Amino acid sequence: MVFAYHEMGYACLEALIGLGAPVAALFTHQDDPGETVWWRSCAALAERHGIPAYVTAGRLEETAAARIASLEPAVIYSFYYRALLADTVLKSASVGAFNLHGSLLPAYRGRAPVNWVLVNGEHKTGVTLHHMVARADAGDIVAQCATEISEDDTAFTLYQRLVAIGARMVREWHPRIVTGTAPRFPQDRTRATYFGRRRPEDGRIQWVWPARRIFNLVRAVTHPYPGAFCFAQGRKLFIWQARVARESGPRGAPGAIVETADAQGLEVAAGVGSVLLLSVQPEGGEELAGRLLRERGLLLDDFRLT
Repeated sequence: MVFAYHEMGYACLEALIGLGAPVAALFTHQDDPGETVWWRSCAALAERHGIPAYVTAGRLEETAAARIASLEPAVIYSFYYRALLADTVLKSASVGAFNLHGSLLPAYRGRAPVNWVLVNGEHKTGVTLHHMVARADAGDIVAQCATEISEDDTAFTLYQRLVAIGARMVREWHPRIVTGTAPRFPQDRTRATYFGRRRPEDGRIQWVWPARRIFNLVRAVTHPYPGAFCFAQGRKLFIWQARVARESGPRGAPGAIVETADAQGLEVAAGVGSVLLLSVQPEGGEELAGRLLRERGLLLDDFRLT
């Protein structure tokens, strides 16, 4: 039995189907109308393969839990399903219940790990397959696979790589899971970190931050995520692409436009160093190259971003 959502859920369910695993049912989520949906539908995949699909609005109701118990699942998988499964549901699986999480546990338990590792400037992350318990991402580890985070990575490119890793791990470890021979290693709870969900308003840039921190935020929430932003002339200004222009030293008051000969973008002073804005979008307007901001009259020479 599979609980799955998002692109990771799709790829891992597809991997199980490719292995010939007898998936008794899929539980997935309704898409949020306020969220930009860019991933493939787990429900549509299940339908194409004759797998009963149940679409839930949030946490499972008691009737759903009873239905799950009646199916007597041997294994339960959770692939980016957004709700915690009750202990009664987990215990209905005779072999065990397993979750795939997009970080190297015990670090980055919780929501949005792919965004948080970039926000925090990490250089490595990965995927963890682990036994499920009633607490989020706290169960014993079956296996982990790491990947390096490059300077060019955004949340999208990193997530796509994690999806591929996750599907590969399912193909590798499912045969041992169903035979009860998969390993389990307890997590070191003293090293655990937990992060909650991110909201669009968490994308606001503070120009007093160091340039590196601003750059990390931009790449952590750029397309297809809600985006990093500031305000210019009373309008929200999204920053879709940027790079660190100067890593250290003062370049002017934070938020001030820096006179530069670099034609690739618009340089803005940070608390430490400066950031080159390469792709921006005024709210309600078109996306454009950062260097065009002055030409479009959106910024004056002495104007300061806030």
